[in-house]
Amino acid sequence: MDKKICSFCNKENETFKINIKGNIVDICADCTEQALSLIDVEMLTDFDDDDNNAAINIKKPREIKEFLDKYVVGQEYVKKILSVGVYNHYKRIVNKNNNDDVDIEKSNILLIGDTGTGKTYLAKILAKLLDVPFCIADATSLTEAGYVGEDVESIITRLLQVSKNKIKLAERGIVYIDEIDKISRKSENVSITRDVSGEGVQQALLKLLEGTVVNVSTEGGRRNPEQKFVKVDTSNILFICGGAFEGLIDIIKERHKNLKLGFNSVSLGNNTSTDQLRSVEISDLKKFGLIPELLGRLPIIGVLDKIDKNVLLKILVEPKNSIINQYKKLFSFDNISLSVTDDALDIIADYALKLGTGARGLKSICERIFLDLMYNIGDSNTSREIVVDKDFVLKNIGDVNIVK
Repeated sequence: MDKKICSFCNKENETFKINIKGNIVDICADCTEQALSLIDVEMLTDFDDDDNNAAINIKKPREIKEFLDKYVVGQEYVKKILSVGVYNHYKRIVNKNNNDDVDIEKSNILLIGDTGTGKTYLAKILAKLLDVPFCIADATSLTEAGYVGEDVESIITRLLQVSKNKIKLAERGIVYIDEIDKISRKSENVSITRDVSGEGVQQALLKLLEGTVVNVSTEGGRRNPEQKFVKVDTSNILFICGGAFEGLIDIIKERHKNLKLGFNSVSLGNNTSTDQLRSVEISDLKKFGLIPELLGRLPIIGVLDKIDKNVLLKILVEPKNSIINQYKKLFSFDNISLSVTDDALDIIADYALKLGTGARGLKSICERIFLDLMYNIGDSNTSREIVVDKDFVLKNIGDVNIVK
């Protein structure tokens, strides 16, 4: 039997597997696989010019807010902050090649608000409007490099994956970092031990937020030493950080208490908790546990309003993709008309307010209420018109003590 020789690696074996056989060269299976892996890496950075030069859908601040109004109830102050911040950020990108001595620095955004007030949702809607890649990262899963957990570079890996490995698209995306308050350092004093999931992560985030070229894995994770890396510039990526910052209001009150003496004394008086939070200063956030260097890279601060019952009622029915409209759509697929009475909506809002989870709790409440209705879809006795009233809600909502 003739010996088979690979024209690339010169391996020789009577049982050697030849994948590609030609008149002049023969290529073995190992060399074919290696060539394919090289082609995959090249394809990551070789994409159509249309992807590279695609225009960013920039709208004026007022237009951005009007779009947000269709999906988000209330939060007028934060929607205005986001509209201006996002407009200036992408205007900076579009005009970055202008020959000018003035360099406009990137302005990332910090959102402060209770759970369920819409921090993550606002960022999602912005990305939808601008048609740019968007990803969410959880700060609590991040650790300093070299420790068990995820490196901060994994955030960009997720954005790259959302962008279908198109680097230029990823480089102008939006990243929302949730639970940023959970990586606060444990005390104001410098610790002699490593704070690998607190201050260590904050230090690692600095360059990422400011703008730097990072090597990120195309596969994610730290474990595979053979994984491929690509370079991504974060200079034009907009970072929006959000957190509940529980206990911050006590720090603000303490600062105001110390300012009550003298002619320039300041008192919070009977201001609402939202108004109190809006008086937040860098010193308060520093005392909370965020390092000054990180705060300097988050110059825009927005405080979200607390969610009250009236807002919950509006969230149920008013937005373009409101929760009740979503259920109506689901039932319409089975040719069933669904309507919910005002009394029923009132009970749902009361329950959500009692849970204290903001708008996020409305979905889980409605799932419990509509469970049996959705389970029985298709039965011969299923009505084509379903009316959900107060009695139906109280019957299906569970053992909840709501005084009416």
